[in-house]
Amino acid sequence: MKIAFVGKGGSGKTTLSSLFIRHLAANEAPVVAVDADINQHLGAALGLAEDEAAALPALGAHLPLIKEYLRGSNPRIASADTMIKTTPPGRGSRLLRVTEDNPVYEACAHTVLLDGEPVRLMATGPFTEADLGVACYHSKVGAVELCLNHLVDGPDEYVVVDMTAGSDSFASGMFTRFDVTFLVAEPTRKGVSVYRQYKEYARDFGVALKVVGNKVQGPEDIEFLQDEVGEDLLVTVGHSDWVRAMEKGRPASFELLEATNRFALQSLQDAADDSYAHRDWGRYTEQMVDFHLKNAQSWGNAKTGADLAEQVDPGFVLREGLDAPGAFDGGAGSEEVVSPRPQSPRPAPQPA
Repeated sequence: MKIAFVGKGGSGKTTLSSLFIRHLAANEAPVVAVDADINQHLGAALGLAEDEAAALPALGAHLPLIKEYLRGSNPRIASADTMIKTTPPGRGSRLLRVTEDNPVYEACAHTVLLDGEPVRLMATGPFTEADLGVACYHSKVGAVELCLNHLVDGPDEYVVVDMTAGSDSFASGMFTRFDVTFLVAEPTRKGVSVYRQYKEYARDFGVALKVVGNKVQGPEDIEFLQDEVGEDLLVTVGHSDWVRAMEKGRPASFELLEATNRFALQSLQDAADDSYAHRDWGRYTEQMVDFHLKNAQSWGNAKTGADLAEQVDPGFVLREGLDAPGAFDGGAGSEEVVSPRPQSPRPAPQPA
């Protein structure tokens, strides 16, 4: 399952995503963790030292390699230079899988051991001095979106993405790439404001949204969140001495995390697992194509000098069951035609 953590800055989004990743690893589930926030804190939250976190390979720095690998032998893509962040896969494209070894993981993933269990960690990378004043953050997450577009994950496999704070997540189509989105909200008016924005923006795209109440101190906080977000409230999390020790650089064994917080994390996993029954690869591919055509028309064609609409393979549906990277076996669902949906003013396309 593909899972996003979103929320306003300071809500505890990164802390909760790191706890969820630790929880999955403790259950011996295969996990790919992605830090897609410009404030690169996920590595440290997973126990990396400051110098180790700073040394994580940046996905954006390996974009040419990523494009060339994913392009494979797709005849609709003339060269890797014509690929943009929304380029969809088609016949001949190479696909990524959670548990495989491939050149993208080799170049961009760092293996983190969490109580002895391995997790692949990838990061967009922070702004560099060359970026300041001339680049937007969305150019950094383009590599993440491209990888998610080519990722085939199955049940009991998890891709957990710590997204950028606030409603900036809607500046690209990446917000539609997930089976479930966990929005971390504090029990305050500011805390639920991002929820309202996210709910409004996501309503036309079938985004499965669940709220995780964080920094909850008592029944009044729970009642406040219930009144503000209703049935979208999945679970609440309170103070954690384990987290406080972890943030001081002295984490205990994860099995010592408070029982109430372990229960909350299991509720997140149950919700993610339940989302699998609603997975619709046809709609997933359709949305992918829709955003690609919008970006092509808005800026991609001009940037690449190519008609990027020609990259769309109208007979291809990304799905489980493709036998090998780049395979197109003509099985169930492969005959579906992908057609663009009506244009929507949200979100505003951003170049990659």
